[in-house]
This record gives sequence, structure tokens and C-alpha cells, in this order.
Amino acid sequence: MKIDVLSLFPEMFTGVFNHSILKRAQESGTVTYQVTNFRDYSTNKHKNVDDYPYGGGAGMVLTPQPVFDAVADLASDKKPRVILMCPQGERFTQKKAEELAKEDHLIFVCGHYEGYDERIRENLVTDEISIGDFVLTGGELGSMVVIDSVTRLLPGVLGNDTSAPMDSFSSGLLEHPHYTRPSEYNGMSVPDVLLSGNHAAIDKWRLKESLKRTWNRRPDLLQEKELTKEEQALLQEIMSEND
Repeated sequence: MKIDVLSLFPEMFTGVFNHSILKRAQESGTVTYQVTNFRDYSTNKHKNVDDYPYGGGAGMVLTPQPVFDAVADLASDKKPRVILMCPQGERFTQKKAEELAKEDHLIFVCGHYEGYDERIRENLVTDEISIGDFVLTGGELGSMVVIDSVTRLLPGVLGNDTSAPMDSFSSGLLEHPHYTRPSEYNGMSVPDVLLSGNHAAIDKWRLKESLKRTWNRRPDLLQEKELTKEEQALLQEIMSEND
């Protein structure tokens, strides 16, 4: 996968792309990152990328020309997904990350100031994404979140192909609790079933705990998920235990 980022502050990405999973993904050749300062594409003699909004109002608005020209220069033969980081966009989810992970080329547009010229939104981008119902200074931090979430889903990046499918939200449920050595610590013990070696019992325990955690913390997810008969039965057990 190729990931391009258009930003007025490309230095913000140096640390993010050069550590941990994202660094290993690039070193393995699974993904390449490139951050471009779209100010370099401005044809304005002062290299301005923003201007006052027509009709008046507070703040400055990003002009279309530098963004359009930058995307045109970076676009591959196959049309890339052009993602606008915007608080008005679709709220980012694991499902969206899985969708984007199937693409060959992503271009992220990170804005600043009051907003974007609407022609960017209407005629250039394929997706508008928000990471939550709040406003950030710019799109850089949001794009980092999305890129990290997408990159870790690419084959071979995590080193264990079963890790990503078991993450919270990938199955529609929150992930079950985890334990490691020692089996006892300061009077706190690991559940016996995890030490039993009975993999069927362990799988059932993990599913039940995943359902319990989702029911307690994010019951809205259960309303959206089509439960199997086993999951329905376990959920009934959980609810009766809490009566």
C-alpha cells in the first residue's frame, strides 16, 4: 500500500512513521509513506494556501488550487482514495479501517484554518473522516490515528495474522480480558480455565467475557450485531447472573 499525506506541517509525522508497527511495516515493504507540504504547489507568489471566505466571516479557508494540484501529481494510475480529515465527516470505525486496508493507494488531506473550499470536498475527495465529535487544530493527528489503524490490518504487519481479527470491534464485540505470567500476583489469580489446557473451554470463556464486557461497557454494539445461537445463550447467562 502507498500512503500519501498532504500537510502544512510534515515534520509532525516524523516520529509517528519512524517507530513501532508503522516503522516495521515500511521496512518490510508492506507500505510506503510520503508526507508532502502542499504549500509547495501554491502558484501564489507568496505561497499562500488560504484566503478570506466569500461572504465574510471569521477565519481563513484553504484554497482549492494547491490541494487539487498536489493530488493530481501524487495520484497513481489507479484512482486513489482521497480522504479529507474533517469534523463533519463520517465517524471512523474499525469497519472503515478494514475497508481502507483493501486499497492500494490512500491520500490524506490535512487541513488547518477555518475549513476547506467546498470545491475540494465536492469534486476531489472520495471520503470524509472524523475520529470523533470534537475539533482539533488540524487534520494531522486524526490522519495519524487512521493510518495506524489501517496499517496494522495489512497482511504480515503484526506478525500474527490472528491478532487483528480478535481486536475489539473487529468481531463487533469488545475484546476479552488477557492474563500472563505469573499465575498469581499479590493475591490476584489468573482464572483457572486459562490454565486448564482445555481449548474449547477457554474459547467459550473468552467469548462469554467478550460479551460481558460489551454488554457492560458498549451495549449499543450488541444492538448492531447479529448474534449466533451460542452468543445469544451466553448473553442470557450473563444477564441472569446480573439480575
